[in-house]
Amino acid sequence: MGGVVPPSSGARVFSSPAEVARQLASVHYLADTATATTVFVADSLQRPLLVEGPAGVGKTELAKAISAATGAELIRLQCYEGLDEARALYEWNYRKQLLRIQASGDQQWEQTHDDIFTDEFLLTRPLLTAIRRDGPTVLLIDEADKTDIEVEALLLEVLSEFQVTIPELGTITATRRPFVLVTSNATRELSEALKRRCLYLYLDYPTPEREKEIIVEQVPELRADLAEQIARTAATLRTLELKKAPSVAETIDWARTLLALGIDDLDEAAIARTLGVVLKHHSDHGRATQELGLHE
Repeated sequence: MGGVVPPSSGARVFSSPAEVARQLASVHYLADTATATTVFVADSLQRPLLVEGPAGVGKTELAKAISAATGAELIRLQCYEGLDEARALYEWNYRKQLLRIQASGDQQWEQTHDDIFTDEFLLTRPLLTAIRRDGPTVLLIDEADKTDIEVEALLLEVLSEFQVTIPELGTITATRRPFVLVTSNATRELSEALKRRCLYLYLDYPTPEREKEIIVEQVPELRADLAEQIARTAATLRTLELKKAPSVAETIDWARTLLALGIDDLDEAAIARTLGVVLKHHSDHGRATQELGLHE
């Protein structure tokens, strides 16, 4: 069955998709039906959840919201090119081990060996830390597509068996499985073996109507009509051939910027004045200025 083991017994966090939506809304994350349902199923089956989509659509924020809504500890593994086992899983405190060896004097090596490969000398990294926790935990493996393919092999044991093997200590199995959320911006295709161990959710940019709701939720002081203008302008910008389309987080920043500046209407002058909040490349500014007919 692809190495997937049945879920272990334990309390589930959510009682229904509607409960997921309610709890996430309580921490200001507005989840649509598909998101709430997939999170509920992942929790019920105790399966990792792979969330793909463009940068800035709320993938990482979903993990943070689940953690905040449930009171679970959030442990984050930020992936990057060159990430290795020592940064993701564990490593030994070699300096402390060397000091212990030097202090042992004439002690037999077998005894010294057993002494230095213990918990006292183990430096746990995010994956092992999450596996060893007894309390409720959300493990966020962020931007998995940025790692080397070899790192996925490291993730497979964790995501299929929820255990970690340390040669000197043996196999450590989770007593309480963390809720695992893996994010990807799809800059490269993840392996089928990794995907097979996860449930899947795709998050895209929200509709202008949905984004307006998100802005109002996050910036309640802002007038609803101005929030609608921001959402519709952001949607228009995303249709342009930009290097980096505005993220949801950036449209929220845009709303806060307009509020701070006391701008009541997102007209051409206001857009031109504040465009740097949502567009971060000079070429994107030029294209937006041209396409929207703005005056520089």
